[in-house]
Amino acid sequence: MKRAERQYALVDLLRGARRPWSAARLAAEFEVSSRTIERDISSLQLAGVPIYADHGAKGGYLILREYSLPPLNLSAAESLAVLAGLGLLESSPYEGAARRARAKIAAVMAEEHRDSVAEMLGMIQVIEPAPPADGSVPVGMLSDVVTARRVVRLTYRGAGGSPDQPVTTVRDVETMGLLRADDTWLMVGWCRLRAAIRGFRIGRIARLEILDEVPPPRDPSLLEADLARWPTRRLG
Repeated sequence: MKRAERQYALVDLLRGARRPWSAARLAAEFEVSSRTIERDISSLQLAGVPIYADHGAKGGYLILREYSLPPLNLSAAESLAVLAGLGLLESSPYEGAARRARAKIAAVMAEEHRDSVAEMLGMIQVIEPAPPADGSVPVGMLSDVVTARRVVRLTYRGAGGSPDQPVTTVRDVETMGLLRADDTWLMVGWCRLRAAIRGFRIGRIARLEILDEVPPPRDPSLLEADLARWPTRRLG
């Protein structure tokens, strides 16, 4: 049983349990080690599933009785689309939130769809883009950077120069959003070095510092005009 499948089954088991399940008993049920069960429970707790430990001689793990997510009424194809889409976001600036959302949605998926959706998900494979060069900023932190809406200082490796000696600049940028272009994520903002809108490939950001400065409001038409050169669409 794959890790994700085991975690879905673990949530189902604990939701229907009348008494606590110990880590050892859960390990025997799923034929894994107690340490693996502890890691699964920790991951589910981080995803927002309210699993708690009932201590004592007959203690173990339970899910809060008040925990009840409304049914989503999704078809198998819709469940597949949502879970696959969130899976693709796990290598994006939203990787942490996508992983947590995926666990929550899978936990409340209609029982009759579980096997078929798990089978179809297993048939989807992704060839990931080449990993960024050593020292690049972790992709998962970029959504927080944009949400902060402050000035950031980038050490940025440009396209010029040689692979061994790329042209590197330090720029103060007023973050304005994120852009997906083909298989690349870019952070978009007002570059003070160039006094213009610029997009920065995340894999080329060698260092990023969030400054205390709150940038002045920028005319949104500047970004709209820049994006008008490309066939873009909004997600919301």
